[in-house]
Amino acid sequence: QVQLVESGGGLVQPGESLRLSCTASGFSLNSIHVGWFRQAPGKEREAVSCIDSSGSATNYAESVKGRFTISRDSAKNTMYLQMNSLKPEDSAVYYCAADYLKLYHCPYNVQNMRFDLGSWGHGTQVTVAS
Repeated sequence: QVQLVESGGGLVQPGESLRLSCTASGFSLNSIHVGWFRQAPGKEREAVSCIDSSGSATNYAESVKGRFTISRDSAKNTMYLQMNSLKPEDSAVYYCAADYLKLYHCPYNVQNMRFDLGSWGHGTQVTVAS
């Protein structure tokens, strides 16, 4: 089967860090675009970051630049989102996604990123509060 298994969410205070992990089964992450999205209550889903199929480009939403880092470990078939200096406005359900059908792209402006028909994780809650 084609599956992503996500972990690493939790409750943290402002300024603290979390690392989200997402491990793929049934396909390889090493030659496709992968990304992270988030959705807060009452808001539309927002693209956060992507890394392209070759690993040569990483792109981020303006709101997380300098604080978040996306990465991929081909040997472990796992993607990560390192989140530092977390803010209350980062609170959301975070989803990993992989373009295993190669239908999309990893744009510099991640507002234009669409992985709708790709493989998606189940989502993990990140809450940033004092």
